[in-house]
Amino acid sequence: MKKELLAPAGDIEAGYAALYYGADAVYLGLQQFSARATAANFNEENLRDFVGYAHHLGRKVFAAVNTLVQEKELPDLLKTLDICSRCNVDAVIIQDLGTARIVREQYPELEMHASTQMAVHNKEGALALQKLGFSRVVVARELSLSEIKEIAAIPGLETEAFIHGALCYSYSGLCLFSSMESGKSANRGKCLYPCRALFDGESGEKHYFSMKDMALREDVLKMPVTSLKIEGRKKTALYVAAVTDYYRNILDGKGAAEQKEENIRQIFSRPWCKFHFNGKSKDVIDRDYVGHRGLFIGKISSVQNGRMLLTPVHGIARFDGIQIDVPGEEKPFGFSLQNLRVNGKNVFEAEAGQVVEIILPAKVPVLKKGYAVYLASATAVKGAYPYEKPKAGKFKPRYPLQVSVAVRKNKVMAGANGFAAEVSGEFLPAEQPEKTAAAIEKAFGKTGDTFFELAGLVMDNPDGLFVPVSLLNDLRRLLYAKIVLPEKRGILPAMESRILPRLVKKIVKTDAPENIVLLNLADVDEIIVLLSPDFNISVLKNLPKNKVRLALPAVCRRPKQFEPLIAKLLGQGYKKWEIGNYWGLQVLPRNGIDLSFDASLYMMNTQAVQEAKSVGAGRVTLALEDTPANWQNVALSAALPVVLVIYQDVPLFTSAACIRSNDCKNCVRGEKRIEMLRNGEKYTALSKDCQIMMFAEKPFCVAAEASSVRADFLRADFCYKKYSPEQVKAIWNKVMKGQDVPLCRKGNTGRRI
Repeated sequence: MKKELLAPAGDIEAGYAALYYGADAVYLGLQQFSARATAANFNEENLRDFVGYAHHLGRKVFAAVNTLVQEKELPDLLKTLDICSRCNVDAVIIQDLGTARIVREQYPELEMHASTQMAVHNKEGALALQKLGFSRVVVARELSLSEIKEIAAIPGLETEAFIHGALCYSYSGLCLFSSMESGKSANRGKCLYPCRALFDGESGEKHYFSMKDMALREDVLKMPVTSLKIEGRKKTALYVAAVTDYYRNILDGKGAAEQKEENIRQIFSRPWCKFHFNGKSKDVIDRDYVGHRGLFIGKISSVQNGRMLLTPVHGIARFDGIQIDVPGEEKPFGFSLQNLRVNGKNVFEAEAGQVVEIILPAKVPVLKKGYAVYLASATAVKGAYPYEKPKAGKFKPRYPLQVSVAVRKNKVMAGANGFAAEVSGEFLPAEQPEKTAAAIEKAFGKTGDTFFELAGLVMDNPDGLFVPVSLLNDLRRLLYAKIVLPEKRGILPAMESRILPRLVKKIVKTDAPENIVLLNLADVDEIIVLLSPDFNISVLKNLPKNKVRLALPAVCRRPKQFEPLIAKLLGQGYKKWEIGNYWGLQVLPRNGIDLSFDASLYMMNTQAVQEAKSVGAGRVTLALEDTPANWQNVALSAALPVVLVIYQDVPLFTSAACIRSNDCKNCVRGEKRIEMLRNGEKYTALSKDCQIMMFAEKPFCVAAEASSVRADFLRADFCYKKYSPEQVKAIWNKVMKGQDVPLCRKGNTGRRI
């Protein structure tokens, strides 16, 4: 099977570069609802041009409509989907379940691809999304080759996997760090990347969560997926060209060219890794430096009197940019080479192996012998990737017109698509009537910059009259200016309504039932217990079974671990369940259970809630990173009862990249809590079973806002952190009275996300 090479385009220039250097498909974003909101992105005009050109070449274009959508934004979402439909994109990439429902019901011409933001990390999650109408899933970057193969073997489902580019520390879609810290949501395309910041941890101040870049190189040939995806919608056209060209060569059997690899490193790269492609690896985080590093070219030989000696392993030239790793500095020190000397002479270029004397800039940190030096930009490489692009408008889709023209003695009339125009005059018999017919056909065939092409022409000139060409051109312009193209105008699919509750019910959630023993369970309407593969069922015996709901975690790399536990609990009569990821839909029965969606399934609009109902959910949980105004909008109109979490230690991210200082071979793999500090704020990283979760010292609490939301259920969570029964009782009693706990975080209360 021929693999699709899928390249990014943050703007139309990057798109043209991708096509020129061999991309089989390009993915891009529009002005709204793109997970790369700060990229230039595409408007309708250049999207139409680009899609037309790509289709002319036999390539595909996918539009990323892959952010979470608030209720008030649904009309704008329809406008974006209208554009996708009018411009004939081949598929839309989706995270939001409401967007998926709208596309499936109102835009069947658009294929649906499940975004990496949906955190598809096992076969069961992929199968669940296939049943929802997705033709393709983008698998989580954390997966190994064997896990990718298992998903790729699903009949009738296309798979897409990242092969090169930046890595998120968290599973995509499960990171709330930027949103909770600043209101800039990664799930809405606005991430500020706080994970790449400096933290004080068990090994001192380090960038514990700053990932290296992925680069699978020739390992892409082992991947059984439909599509091989390059990350980079915020990168330049030069970067897109270089990376696309590199992997095109590999896929075409020409191998991984060292020079092309060096070019990529010079244009932009952090240190490279293969993440967990070959199994668990600790070599995925760059603790010491952040940002672009470049191509390693050697180490400093000496520094004296404002000059540095270097014997590079790669040629360098004046005006190239170099960077030097300086211990203790967050970023490498960089500057442009303004002067080079070899053998005491000024040179424009220095070859590999020559001893080069470099004059340092005026302001420079302390540099020492042995510091690593990188070529961070090269003038030669900047001109190494020219590309062709079409004349603007040349390949935009044209609408076929059937035109009729009638010539009478005092006027000429033309019509098409229900529109008409006419010009007046005095028209006499033509000496050569056939030339009039040819002139009419030529005039109306000139469609110019319009969206039309002449598909057919009917002429009625019974008296063989002559019409000047200038008047025919005027008539054509008048007619074509009047014609309005039929446009796709989507509408929101119909939704069900419900009666709002009279009484608000109370829920407690815990991963340690012994911590809720001091609660008056008569005052608790429901107890949610978070399960783990080694969960001890006996702890449930002291809880009222009719009030217990069992929760599956959002991330589970081996769902089969849960199958015996689920079967046993179902057999014991536990019918209430909660899921935090789509894999739960596959492992639980569709009938005979009471199913709830947790907050990590992001119910931000009523269309998403309606879709949740269609797959069997009996209630949903409002998204933690949402705003009170939108919580209320959803709660008032949702087709299902809604839960508002009013207290929780929010997982700021969930990651498969371990930050323990020991190696994997000598790891005891038990629970470990690592205290972290950043900008005066304290955090705890919980490491357990090769997974890292991060929590702020201050809990999330919106108890004071709860009454305005009008949710059906209020929930307080006591998971992941260590609580005593006394602490749980005190917090529960306070928040259920509508009072916030001291020193809490309010999430996005008072913000726009």
